[in-house]
Amino acid sequence: MDMAHGIEGLADGFVDAGGVQLHYVRCGQGAPLVLIHGWPEFWRTWRKIIPLLARHHDVIAYDLRGFGESGKPAGEASESYSLDLHIADLAGLIDGLELEGVGLVSHDSGANIAQGYARREPARLSGLFFFDCPYPGIGDRWADPRVIRESWYQYFNQLPWVAEWLSSDRASCRRYLKHCLDHWSHAPGAFDEDLEAWVDSYLRPGNLQGSFNWYKAMQPYRERLMREGPPSLSRIETPACVRWGASDPVLLPEFTDRLGDYFSDVDVAIVENAGHFVAFERPDYAAAEILQFFDKRKQATPPDRSEDLP
Repeated sequence: MDMAHGIEGLADGFVDAGGVQLHYVRCGQGAPLVLIHGWPEFWRTWRKIIPLLARHHDVIAYDLRGFGESGKPAGEASESYSLDLHIADLAGLIDGLELEGVGLVSHDSGANIAQGYARREPARLSGLFFFDCPYPGIGDRWADPRVIRESWYQYFNQLPWVAEWLSSDRASCRRYLKHCLDHWSHAPGAFDEDLEAWVDSYLRPGNLQGSFNWYKAMQPYRERLMREGPPSLSRIETPACVRWGASDPVLLPEFTDRLGDYFSDVDVAIVENAGHFVAFERPDYAAAEILQFFDKRKQATPPDRSEDLP
């Protein structure tokens, strides 16, 4: 019995996504679902829902560049870890694995990548599912005092000495990750069973700095939103579903109010008894919602009758 990472049938793989090696895990059969994590996470943040989704889907959860076992390109963050490059990585993964009719399930910073891909390659997608989703409509509310107070870590992660300091001391790294995971969860201790695996992953050479590079690369964009407010963009046409933890202290539930300005077809609900990590904190609920959404998408897709044409 194959029990990689404690999940039956799960297999590791790597794909060259245009110059960076992306690590992924894969399980199940059926229409593909690609899972995109946020920070401080890696593919394992999905471990509780992968077996549930894999009963009906081909599930691929990958590590973003700089995270987990994926490559950590050298160079300045603005040049080597930009949002455009993360979107290109996702495109490379989908192309490299020859996936079609892909459902994207994303969370936190991963939601930025999913939205960017949906704007560029909507025909490749069956739907978009988001947990606690940063999107342009948050706008200048990133400067809300409540958010500034909670998002100090985004500035802390950009200090040039932080990665070296945390990587030199396992106890300090553990304490920092535990604080973030506990504080953003509805109930502290949600990640305790997995905490050492988190520390192991973030202490892999280059991972702390690689993950911090996300914030360095995205800071100009966040500052522009703070100065100028929500940008005017065409709405994403791909059907979307958003589930948002009621106890999320960073991405406030009230921020869902402008989702309709950026998605033409979006189903939004607040999730009680969950914080920032809905899929990890309430996996049965999260998996059921994902399966229901994509099952509806499958039913709504007209059958391909091209073979019936004369």
